Amino acid sequence: MTQITRDQQGHLTIGGQSAAELAEAYGTPLYVYSGDGFIAHFAAFTSAVSRLDCTVHYAVKANSSLGVLGLLARQGAGADIVSGGEMKRALTAGIAAEKIVFSGVGKTDLEIKEALQVGIGQINAESAAELVHISAIAGDMGVSAPVALRVNVNVDPGSHAKISTGQRSTKFGIPVAGGEAAALYRKVCADPNLIPRGLAVHIGSQLRQLAPFERAYQELLQLADGLRAEGLDVPMLDLGGGLGIDYETGISPDFDAYGQMVTRIFANRAYKLGFEPGRSIAADNGVFLTRTLFVKQGEDKRFIIVDGAMNDLIRPTLYEAWHRIEPADPLQPATGKADIVGPVCETGDYLGQARNMPDIAEGDVLAVFSAGAYGAVMMSTYNTRPEAAEIMVHDGKVHVLRARRSVEDLLACEDNPFS
Repeated sequence: MTQITRDQQGHLTIGGQSAAELAEAYGTPLYVYSGDGFIAHFAAFTSAVSRLDCTVHYAVKANSSLGVLGLLARQGAGADIVSGGEMKRALTAGIAAEKIVFSGVGKTDLEIKEALQVGIGQINAESAAELVHISAIAGDMGVSAPVALRVNVNVDPGSHAKISTGQRSTKFGIPVAGGEAAALYRKVCADPNLIPRGLAVHIGSQLRQLAPFERAYQELLQLADGLRAEGLDVPMLDLGGGLGIDYETGISPDFDAYGQMVTRIFANRAYKLGFEPGRSIAADNGVFLTRTLFVKQGEDKRFIIVDGAMNDLIRPTLYEAWHRIEPADPLQPATGKADIVGPVCETGDYLGQARNMPDIAEGDVLAVFSAGAYGAVMMSTYNTRPEAAEIMVHDGKVHVLRARRSVEDLLACEDNPFS
């Protein structure tokens, strides 16, 4: 399924294009995406759930490049968003408003108003206070707001604490326990300014096992069936995303196993379903290319100093995330362990630690794999370092999605009133 591989001579390629040549042509640090890979992964996911009445909303937060969104829009994808900015991105990329789901715990009044103005398909409300605001804004506008209630089923997803969202201790959703979610859904159904869309759940990201999904979905189904038994309208169940990937091997997620589990639970239950995959679609279809500046031998380890840094790819620093790192040139036997570090003035500025690496020389291009999700979207300009450029290889052609900015471009966004 992946289009990021090595040719017969061992050179790394993306969609048939040499990684080393792309780095030379477009500079480093550089994100390179496989458009064909995005299409293949999205098609595999939709095929896995095709027996169900469902809509697939790509999680924009994973990779919000307009080019990525535009490509997925052509495949029929909807969008799961968490800000007004992401809504504008999705609309600009060609995703219809009625296929957009607005999630997130902290929507502003302006974001809610803009969402209703464009005719957004669904707002996932996460608190009683938020519902008050949505209802008041809709009433003032003379429209009805389509609302689903995100519930908290208190299921431990077994993933990193910073990306776990399904437990009571997190800020997400309305607790099912104690009847709080059911009581609030009754209020949604009784509010003339709201259209009840159903219930939503999302327990976390990077789940490698299906058991937490199943526990969460069974809890959601039990709640929905109970509300229907009261005569309430529960047309849709939004099952969120969270399906993880294998960062070590790059083997594609088992979409079929996930689809079989969901089908077993929800087939013939007369609910329309929503899915919000992000990482599982994007991660393995991106690679981060960085060039070696220096090799420094410390007392007890080697440092490979590259031009890519934590401001370009913060996952290793923020989540202790592990990404496979290899030279773009043909692989050679490892000669010892090394830390791959960037130029930023932080000890935590690293892309990988204690990696078995071959001899690396100045100018060598290294590839950080599975960087298509939560990579470029989390870039910053820390140390006044312009963001990495982004390109996509699709149908054998190279497309620039985000041109590299200069320091002058960064300074042009600021003003000095004391000069």
